[in-house]
Amino acid sequence: MTKLYMESLKEKSPKSTIDQSTIPDAIQDRGKSMSDKDKQKKDSSAENTKRKELTENLKITVRNFNFYYGPMQALKNINMEVVTNTVVGIIGPSGCGKSTFLRCFNRMNDTIADIRYEGDIHIDGQHIFDKNLDVVDLRRKVGMVFQKSNPFPKSIFENVAYGMKINGVKDKNKIAATVERSLKHAAIWDEVKDRLNKSAFALSGGQQQRLCIARALAVEPQVLLLDEPASALDPIATSKIEELIHELKKDYTILIVTHNMQQAARVSDYTAFFMLGELYEYDQTNKIFTNPSRKITEDYVTGRFG
Repeated sequence: MTKLYMESLKEKSPKSTIDQSTIPDAIQDRGKSMSDKDKQKKDSSAENTKRKELTENLKITVRNFNFYYGPMQALKNINMEVVTNTVVGIIGPSGCGKSTFLRCFNRMNDTIADIRYEGDIHIDGQHIFDKNLDVVDLRRKVGMVFQKSNPFPKSIFENVAYGMKINGVKDKNKIAATVERSLKHAAIWDEVKDRLNKSAFALSGGQQQRLCIARALAVEPQVLLLDEPASALDPIATSKIEELIHELKKDYTILIVTHNMQQAARVSDYTAFFMLGELYEYDQTNKIFTNPSRKITEDYVTGRFG
């Protein structure tokens, strides 16, 4: 389906521009008092200021990144910058490399045989593929929640405490305080505070997913990776996850893979559109969904294919 669409796209004319004659005179006249040179200077200054602010607040940078499963190239020359305390939505058709890309940030792909990569990914200026890097420390810094909730066969309390215990934390008071704080951050404390010793399997699907988020937060990560976290949940549980994401971005930088265009539009500050292993467009979410730079992006977000 995707390949057929790509072939048909080559035969279509480029996206038409807006007919200036249809714009009201009042809008066209607005700002004429400012000379073109002054306007260009002001725009350039504002752009430079914005660029400087973004550069100083970058959490993640991806440069010329390629990823291979054996001879098959899954990701092609990806370049991206992620600002601290923002949500990046990653969208695109099935098989386009979204989840592969997400798993690169905590090197989960390392567990797969015969993979290789080229290029750089930096988190807080640190090259995550550096041979001297402690991968355990990286995964503590970059938490992940998967598509299907995967609580451990333990109590609610032990699920959240697990990461701390395997990292050598023995102070019971500290563990209890962290469990409570993490459950509160995951917006599930009020629902489970009276049954912390009950099995995590007794929770509903939506509650289990928020429990998994709490478990990821307990080891105090800085980046949170969400791989379609609400795809198996009902609308009410999904809305709770989305509300939680809005709250979490105050303290964390979040990357979320989703097939739900409405969800991407609701929760993300920036959106990355992937297609056949390439990053076709990456911009502020409002622009991606209302005025994308490429026609293929517009066709995808409006449901013409995918």
